[in-house]
Amino acid sequence: MEKPEKKKYFVVRERAVPEVLLRVVEAKKLLASGKAATIAEATERLGISRSSFYKYKDDIFPFHEEAKGKTITFILQMDDEPGILSNVLQTIAHNHGNILTIHQSIPINSVATLTLSVEILPGEGDAETMVEVIEQMEGVHYLKILGRE
Repeated sequence: MEKPEKKKYFVVRERAVPEVLLRVVEAKKLLASGKAATIAEATERLGISRSSFYKYKDDIFPFHEEAKGKTITFILQMDDEPGILSNVLQTIAHNHGNILTIHQSIPINSVATLTLSVEILPGEGDAETMVEVIEQMEGVHYLKILGRE
């Protein structure tokens, strides 16, 4: 008896996603908003085939859409200076994230490595905005999402 195939998930920046997949996401948005009444209408407007839509519709979604009510684990490197960690934690709270675990290593060369697990509260949290704001913070050098449940 064959083992069922395990699902694998990847977090990929938008620039690395093929155009057809981005158009599938747009078609789903048109349908959800009522701006397109049928799949045929949505796919025609976006210049993709219905077969492409059906093939990928369950496999592509915006990060923030599936992250609500989920746990995200990420690692970040930041300067070891007063206030930077506080700013990161405030950003998480502002975006309705609930910190489940937090671990900071001893700083090396004035750079601290922090690993966080954050629950994004259903219907409230915005993981995409949270990650973008943290990435842009002064003193934050690197942010990588390690996993999502």
